[in-house]
Amino acid sequence: MPSKLEQLREMTVVVADTGDVEAVRRLKPQDCTTNPTLLLKVAGSPGGADLVQEALRWGRSQAGSREGVVAAICDRLAVAVGAELTRIVPGRVSTEIDADLSFDTAATVARARDLIAAYAALGIGRERILVKIAATWEGIRAAEILQREGIDCNLTLLFSLPQAIACADAGVFLISPFVGRILDWHVKGGGGPYTGETDPGVLSVRSIYTAYKKQGVPTVVMGASFRNAGEIEALAGCDRLTISPALLDELAADQGPLPRRLSPEKATDAPAWTSLDERAFRFALNEDAMATEKLAEGIRAFAADAIKLEQLMQAA
Repeated sequence: MPSKLEQLREMTVVVADTGDVEAVRRLKPQDCTTNPTLLLKVAGSPGGADLVQEALRWGRSQAGSREGVVAAICDRLAVAVGAELTRIVPGRVSTEIDADLSFDTAATVARARDLIAAYAALGIGRERILVKIAATWEGIRAAEILQREGIDCNLTLLFSLPQAIACADAGVFLISPFVGRILDWHVKGGGGPYTGETDPGVLSVRSIYTAYKKQGVPTVVMGASFRNAGEIEALAGCDRLTISPALLDELAADQGPLPRRLSPEKATDAPAWTSLDERAFRFALNEDAMATEKLAEGIRAFAADAIKLEQLMQAA
């Protein structure tokens, strides 16, 4: 019998959640996603040394304040990692916008345009890149503008159906609803034990997937942030799943059967679909304590790792 990873590839686009170039070469995913935490790991690893040195050499030729140059070096590194990944995977690479811009629509749009221009300067077309943006109201509005310009977006830190509906209404190319962080929140609150079928993160993604398919929404649903292989198996059939190398290896070593759990044809029992203006969106998010807390926590964590990356570049 083929491995569970091979079976998963037959029903879901497998994406690697890593900036580790060697792991991507070995695992052969269709796409790759990165974020500030993963870039920080790359920058501190032996495999990322050449990319870091190239970014630093480039930075030495740049004018401006020390702070501005360091920030530009970090952007250069993010694009360098992304460019390297595009040479390996046949599909898309997601590069994340600075978390500290999560509540600034205009600045997010400007940074996204800069990233696409930086990739273009390396001969990499926008059709290979997804600009990754936090699913705040401001981030969703930025994505709406960028999508109209032909810049496809990946809306991340998504924990609720209202966020997913707002992204669909904005014409976003892809969303990354989180699984493991939702589980973390419920376990911390005393919930569980959970199985793959009762995991609250799994149920959240299934609800969003079903709502999208029932409404005929073309936005891609890519489950993200997994804590164990059981969560992945419970979402087999989702449009895409972005998975860490460790869990990809675990699936590759498992020869058991993997039944399909999600399909457009089975999307019948869908939650109600209510489009939201800004006031209604903010209120709906506020009413969901888990989504509110995990969105804020995720932005803080990515912003903190971006600062650590800047400090690492400044000290280099």
